[in-house]
Amino acid sequence: MSIVHSPFTLSIMEWLISKAPVDYLEALKIMEERVEGILSGYNNEAIWLLEHPPIFTGGTSAKKQDLFNPDGFPVYETGRGGEYTYHGPGQRVAYVMRNLGARDERDVRQYVYNLEQWIIEAVKDFNITAERRDGRIGLWVQTTDKTEKKIAAIGVRVRKWVTYHGIAINVDSDLSHFSGIVPCGIHDYGVTSIKDILGKEVPLEDLDKALKKAWNTVFKS
Repeated sequence: MSIVHSPFTLSIMEWLISKAPVDYLEALKIMEERVEGILSGYNNEAIWLLEHPPIFTGGTSAKKQDLFNPDGFPVYETGRGGEYTYHGPGQRVAYVMRNLGARDERDVRQYVYNLEQWIIEAVKDFNITAERRDGRIGLWVQTTDKTEKKIAAIGVRVRKWVTYHGIAINVDSDLSHFSGIVPCGIHDYGVTSIKDILGKEVPLEDLDKALKKAWNTVFKS
């Protein structure tokens, strides 16, 4: 695995980018080590931008009947919140390791709201309007045929007020892979991507720049 420092490194929050897809179990190990380091005071907070090989992950609310997996992708049970989610190439995953306790931000619902707003602000750079919907996890866009589809998922875990896991935005994902699950347990709604909406490719690097800019707008530090 190759992790390189982003040119957008902040003095408080460290930005990391993996150029090659990262094995999920390896990512979990790295996140957990980083969280322990933050709690011990010898690691910086971090936002880690990466992709995974095609996998499904199940959160603490995942239901077995929502997993079909006809392609036989690896399935990992994880301690984050939420239900089944797909990760794969063309999807920007952002794992956020932030010390809510040290910042006096001990409100997980507000933190999740802020992550949602982060996504909303970032995709505005591509003239995409993402919105929250009551009773539906994630961020949603209205398509040209007036249906609503999911463009981003959120799943977090908090250990002693340090966060990890985070968000996933579909940039150029193979949307057929989502047919292996009921995404986040939500029936009757499809998924989409930035490429699907715009009809053209958007480099992950362009989304990374938008995420960096939007982070400073929403979180301030």
